[in-house]
Amino acid sequence: VQLQASGGGLVQAGDSLRLSCAASGGSFSIYTMGWFRQAPGKEREFVAAISWGGAYRTYYLDSVKGRFTISRDNARNTVYLQMDSLKPEDTAVYYCAARKSATVQAMGAGPDYWGQGTQVTVSS
Repeated sequence: VQLQASGGGLVQAGDSLRLSCAASGGSFSIYTMGWFRQAPGKEREFVAAISWGGAYRTYYLDSVKGRFTISRDNARNTVYLQMDSLKPEDTAVYYCAARKSATVQAMGAGPDYWGQGTQVTVSS
């Protein structure tokens, strides 16, 4: 499975961004999809995930709950991360990830596939 992330950029605090991740080379609908991020000098964080199958259970890092929304479009093989009310502490490289037929919690333990990162910079 190949993952191509896009949508990062430089924004001001309070602005919004939507990240997209297009998947190819696999059966997208059976993969739990997620986003991780890594800020300079910090460990990688598990930000959000959405499960496969019709239930579409979600997971969010506590610090992004109420501000970020993950969604998926199986017809387009794409997962999105809508980021609202951005804060400077959200500045990081954001990575798309996929794990086959997993729970959202299991995604946090490590995906099967990684996409390349997309930089998000939030200025104060």
